[in-house]
Amino acid sequence: MIGIENRRIAGTPKMLAILTRFVTRVFPRVEKELKRWQELIKTAGDAELRCQGLASIEKKKFHCLGGSIYALMEGAHEETLPFIVAFQTISDYLDNLCDRAGCLDAAAFRQLHLAFTDALEPDKPLHDYYRLYPHKDDGGYLQALVEECRRIIKKLPSYHIVKESALNLALLYCDLQTYKHTHYHLREKQLKDWFARYAADHPDLYWWEFAAATGSTLGIFALIAAAGRPKLDHGEAAELTSSYFPWICGLHILLDYFIDQEEDMLGGDLNFVSYYPDQETCRQRLLLFQNNALKCAAALPDPLFHIAVVKGLPAFYLSDPKVGDQGLDDIAQELLEVGGGEKTLRMHRVCRSLRKRGII
Repeated sequence: MIGIENRRIAGTPKMLAILTRFVTRVFPRVEKELKRWQELIKTAGDAELRCQGLASIEKKKFHCLGGSIYALMEGAHEETLPFIVAFQTISDYLDNLCDRAGCLDAAAFRQLHLAFTDALEPDKPLHDYYRLYPHKDDGGYLQALVEECRRIIKKLPSYHIVKESALNLALLYCDLQTYKHTHYHLREKQLKDWFARYAADHPDLYWWEFAAATGSTLGIFALIAAAGRPKLDHGEAAELTSSYFPWICGLHILLDYFIDQEEDMLGGDLNFVSYYPDQETCRQRLLLFQNNALKCAAALPDPLFHIAVVKGLPAFYLSDPKVGDQGLDDIAQELLEVGGGEKTLRMHRVCRSLRKRGII
C-alpha cells in the first residue's frame, strides 16, 4: 500500500495535470458552448428575457467554467461538458428571472423551475415554463437548453443508476429557488419551515447551511459524469451523493455567499452567511465544511480528482477582489492554508492570475 507521504507526492502531478487540462482544454470549449447559447437568446422577442439571458451568461459564466471540471472526471462521457454548460445555464438564467426581473410570485418560480427537472427526465412531456410568468417569448431558448440536456442524458450508459439521486438534488434546488426569491417578509419563515422537514436527517446543520447546500449543482454534475461509466453501480452513486451533499455542495455555496455579503446587503438579497451570529462562528463553520468536504472527497473512488475540486473551491472564490474589499483576508487565508496547504495556495495564485487576465 502506498504510504500517505508517497500518495501526497504522487497526487501533486495529477492535480497540476487536472488544473492544466482544465484551463487549456476545458475553458475554450465552455466559451464555445456559451457563445452558441448567447446567439440563441439574442433572438428572444421579449426584451426582458433577452436582457436577463444575456446578463446571466456574461456575469455568471464562471459557474459554467467551474462546473465543467467534471468533464475531466474519470469515465465521464464525451458530451458531459455540453450537458454541464446547458444545465448550469438553465440554473443561472432562471436565477436571474427570479431575482432581477421584478417578479416575486412563488408559483411562477415553481413553474419556471420545471425546466430544471425536465432537463433530467428525458422521457416525460415538456412543460410550459412561462405559463405563470409575466414574460413569455424567449425565442425557444429555455426549451432548447432543456432538450440539449435530455439529448445527452439518453447517451449516458448508467444514467438509470444516478437518475433518482440527481432528481432529488434538483428538487431540493427548485424548492430553494422558490422560497428564496419570493416576497421578502415570507422568505425566512418559508425556508425555516422547509428545513424542518429535513432537520432530523441533518442535525449537524443550521437551516441556512442546509439551504446553501441545496443551491449547488456540483452533486448533479458529479452524478452525470459518473453516469458515463457503463458499469456504475447503485452503491457508488449513493456514495457520491452522500459525499457531495451536504458537505461539498455546502462549502461551494457558502464560499459564494461569503464573498457576496456586502453586495447582497446593498441589493437587499438574502445571504446565508449573514445568519452566522459573529465572524468567529462563521470562520469555524466554514472550516468545518471544508474539513468534512475534504474527508468525503478522500473516501471516494478517484479521490485525487474530488480532492482537487474541493481544494479548488476556496482557491477560486477567495481569489475574488471582493475578499480584500470587505476585509475578509484573514479568514480567507486560514481557509486556504488549513484546507489544502501549498496545493490550494498554488491554485489560488493561478485563479488570481486568470482573474487579472479576464478569463474568469
